[in-house]
Amino acid sequence: MADRVYIFDTTLRDGEQSPGISLGVREKLEIAEQLQRLGVDIIEAGFPAASPGDFDAVRRIAGRIKDSVVCALARAMPDDIDRAWEAISDAARPRIHTFISTSDIHLEYQLKKSREEVLRMAGEAVARARGYCPDVEFSPMDATRSDPEYLYRVLEAAIEQGAGVLNIPDTVGYAIPAEFAELIGGIFDNVKGIEDVIVSVHCHNDLGLAVANSLAALEQGARQVECTVNGLGERAGNASLEEIVMTIKVRKDRLALDTGINSQEISRTSRLVSLLTGYPVQPNKAIVGRNAFAHESGIHQNGVLKERTTYEIMNVSDVGLVESDIVLGKHSGRHAFSEQLERLGFYLEEEELNRAFGRFKELADKKSSLSGGDIEAIALEYLRTEGQEWKLAGYEVHSGGKEAPPSATISLEREDERVTERAIGDGMVDAACKAIRTALDIDAKLISFTVEAITGGLDALGDVTIQLDVKGRRVVGRGVSTDIVEASARAYLNAINKIIR
Repeated sequence: MADRVYIFDTTLRDGEQSPGISLGVREKLEIAEQLQRLGVDIIEAGFPAASPGDFDAVRRIAGRIKDSVVCALARAMPDDIDRAWEAISDAARPRIHTFISTSDIHLEYQLKKSREEVLRMAGEAVARARGYCPDVEFSPMDATRSDPEYLYRVLEAAIEQGAGVLNIPDTVGYAIPAEFAELIGGIFDNVKGIEDVIVSVHCHNDLGLAVANSLAALEQGARQVECTVNGLGERAGNASLEEIVMTIKVRKDRLALDTGINSQEISRTSRLVSLLTGYPVQPNKAIVGRNAFAHESGIHQNGVLKERTTYEIMNVSDVGLVESDIVLGKHSGRHAFSEQLERLGFYLEEEELNRAFGRFKELADKKSSLSGGDIEAIALEYLRTEGQEWKLAGYEVHSGGKEAPPSATISLEREDERVTERAIGDGMVDAACKAIRTALDIDAKLISFTVEAITGGLDALGDVTIQLDVKGRRVVGRGVSTDIVEASARAYLNAINKIIR
């Protein structure tokens, strides 16, 4: 029987700290529910003390999720821990995760505290959290650059005060696999009481070694991995959930480990997170990239046609990469639309379904038929724009010519207010975005602009991703339409709304 590895997903906390990501409560709820369907053991829902918005999102996720543990992050400070418990107290399975730095460089320059002060704070934080909740996790931040002997003392203090999970973070992605394995082995050999707790790891990917380090730790006895969907996270990101899970699944012969993940939900989860965060998945990304199972070489193609395992170590169906065969059109009814959404993993309330169906009808009038990918894009666009302050009410563009430059007239509305603005630009997309910026009086600098076709054909839906910088803060917006100008305007407005929110 393989040993059980617990998957701790921090997409909604560490993943959201990626530059430009700003998820609304509805978007976070949708991701949390998909993580539960995926079979994630622990969902780190956020950092309640960070902002009222984070607190509200964690509280609502805690009230909705029943199968997975819902975890709230807190610094080793009384107010943070109190706020974390307030946010997750209604959860079916709550956990408080508290942390403090233990490396000398962090103690000297960031915390400005002595080792003894931090040791005391760590113990007090765990004790306070344990007073609220039987499930407490403790992390010594920057563990891989900490003095091992001091690290052992801090971990022992956390165990003495009731921590059930000790998480060892490679906070700056500094370790290499052999070194990280040695650190985990040293913890098992030297920390009193370590046999009574779960050892976890949280590895960052600054050197591209997050997954390798996590696997090295598992071979030393760690049994929880903290990771994110698509490897999102601070700087270069975190260990990728899908890579960890599929390595354990494919190499069970070597690792003799198992997880509770339903791997057939991996692809759907990846797409959902990508589309809601605005972070595209690179084509050659392991497991979930669109080229992950593609074969260009004639030798490879010939081998796969004769016997799949010659060049494929896993089935596309293992990660849920199976296209839906249902195609809907303008004559399709609300029931067929709802059924297709549910097949794709979207469960909208009655009023939400009505609004999403209205958007489907708009696009169905422009495109003869909509595939599963198109329907998914409509649902995700609705989730991205639901609850936004300003909505696109109408637009008119002119391509220009010798006598006049390209121009756009954009109408926006919110509740009973409507504004219309006209602008000229280098092209129709530029003019449309300028009109929105002028109408809402927001100075935004364009950082990046990308367009992708969701499906094939000249009438394919265009998926536009825009990243803006507004007074030093980066936000990402996405929009979908058969018309690239409209998709661009929707993406631009989606990003601006995040700033307003």
